Amino acid sequence: MKKPRRDDPAIPNDMDISGALRGWTFQPGQVNVRLVQGSDGKPKLQLRLDLGLLQMELDGRPDGKRPHRASSELEFQRRKLGQHCTKFGSENGFSLTPRDCQALREESAMFYHRYLSLFVLEQYDAVIRDTQHNLDVLDMCNRHGRSDYDRMCLEQYRPYIIMMNTRAKACEALRQGFVQTAIAFLRGGIKRIAGLVDRKRRREFLHQSHEAKILLDMIKQIRAQLPPDPRRILQRRLKDAVTAERYEEAAELRDQLMAITTAIAAPLVQHRREEDPNPGQVSMPSEMPKAVTPKRARKPRQKKSSGPETE
Repeated sequence: MKKPRRDDPAIPNDMDISGALRGWTFQPGQVNVRLVQGSDGKPKLQLRLDLGLLQMELDGRPDGKRPHRASSELEFQRRKLGQHCTKFGSENGFSLTPRDCQALREESAMFYHRYLSLFVLEQYDAVIRDTQHNLDVLDMCNRHGRSDYDRMCLEQYRPYIIMMNTRAKACEALRQGFVQTAIAFLRGGIKRIAGLVDRKRRREFLHQSHEAKILLDMIKQIRAQLPPDPRRILQRRLKDAVTAERYEEAAELRDQLMAITTAIAAPLVQHRREEDPNPGQVSMPSEMPKAVTPKRARKPRQKKSSGPETE
């Protein structure tokens, strides 16, 4: 019997990815990503490209490798930096070669593809992890790169990475129902982006920054979904009443506005003991409810014997 050739089209080839791409059309302008089960039983992350796909691990390095027996190239360089500090007592004298910086840049590109895909899948904790990894890569190269190119090459991407890191934190906070925490994250992200330039250029820089605009628009979207502030509603009605010369209505609205403002600004009244024998410790309330002691049933009284009767 004639043995079939390897290039016979009737024989399936494991190296052909046509089966993985079948039914998964590339859509320009969108991040086409999906999770699949790998042959090793672990989930894999796949990113669709125009001429194929990228497959990444969900943990560790996206390519699954362990450079220099470390979890990542960044971790390896941190280990070297720690050994240098142990030996010499400081970071002075430690530097990254151009090859080290190139390896870090290539690794950060892999992490970029993964956190972009994970954001689409709404896995925000993993996005925070990967964006923080890339920010640490930028810090490592900027601080210890030997040449100006190695120190500044990745700095152009810092605003974008900060923006993605901030969006992931805000989205995770919103998922848990912490609206004000999400707004605080977004404000902090805008401040971090503004802090990349000197104070004189910050206003102009923020107006031109696409990343800062994305975070600001996200704040506006969140606030638009919040219930309106009753003080603003009363202020608007009060202004309309004064303009229309409805002074009695304006007086009532002014009283309501003052009552709400006073109630919000009033501090909580705290009852404290006059003398606290243990300051700084958790103490019991000054007045504890008295325990109700159940009444005991009375025993029947016994008649005293008057002694033997005498005649």
